[in-house]
Amino acid sequence: MKVAIPDLISNSYFPVAAAVELGFFKAEGLDMTLELIFPVDKALEVLRDGGVDFVGGSAHSTAFAFPGWKGGKLIAAQAQNMYWFLILRSDLGAKKGDINAIKGLNIGAAPLVDLGLKQLLVESGIDIERDKVKIGPVPGAFLGENKNFGVAAAKALQAGLIDGFWANGMGAEVAVTSGAGTMVIDARRGDGPPKALHYTMSALITSDKMIEREPEAVAAAVRALVKTQEALKADVSLATKVGKKLFPAAEADLIAQIVKRDLPYYDASISREFVSGMVEFQQHVGLLKAPVAYEDVVATQFSQYWKP
Repeated sequence: MKVAIPDLISNSYFPVAAAVELGFFKAEGLDMTLELIFPVDKALEVLRDGGVDFVGGSAHSTAFAFPGWKGGKLIAAQAQNMYWFLILRSDLGAKKGDINAIKGLNIGAAPLVDLGLKQLLVESGIDIERDKVKIGPVPGAFLGENKNFGVAAAKALQAGLIDGFWANGMGAEVAVTSGAGTMVIDARRGDGPPKALHYTMSALITSDKMIEREPEAVAAAVRALVKTQEALKADVSLATKVGKKLFPAAEADLIAQIVKRDLPYYDASISREFVSGMVEFQQHVGLLKAPVAYEDVVATQFSQYWKP
């Protein structure tokens, strides 16, 4: 079996990567291979077309490949809340929480990920056109040896190619520790408008076809994810072990401290409150034309496995 993630050198989808590398999928009887497929829209299209069995990706993006949530489902959360950071050039002197500092700047963001920033700006009273905020691709992202959007964004920031970026915790950590960037918005921990928490989450996603064909394998995948979350809570040094297998040395040294900060959000459950907020967000950004029910989004038959 195959599980795809859209970012490798990252904390965003780390529970899925760790479940492969630490043997938790294997312990549940699943011979799982980890694949990097960037960006997330492509990963989900491959899932839809049967090229992979699962995707560890951004929950809201599912509706891109499965319009109206027909054919795809969330089966568990990797971690709660929207998990991206707004980092701006340190020489701008922006303060944490000062979203207005983004005005007039060139910001790098990945496809579909950028929607979270755009809606956050709307709800913060910032008009992208009026306030001259440019949001687009990061130069050099996923070229050559780059296997992480956030790290590529941090390098582009250091090189002066962008004024800031909206990306994952690893990219944020690299930018801040290098001195090139300042953290302005930590969405997971509530820096943005209240609704932003529920725009998306890092989820484990599969297709209705997979659920119908191999429900026991889907259940096993959820159990493996939960056991991985619990193992990392019990011993965060396991993150370094995984990082040394998958990451360059510098990022391998950083991953445990980033995961440690994420541990309070390691909860596989998917609440009705979250889905309601995400659906509202999807309608605002054009991913959904009409509301959908919780049961259209979440494969509820696997909810019994969300708690350890």
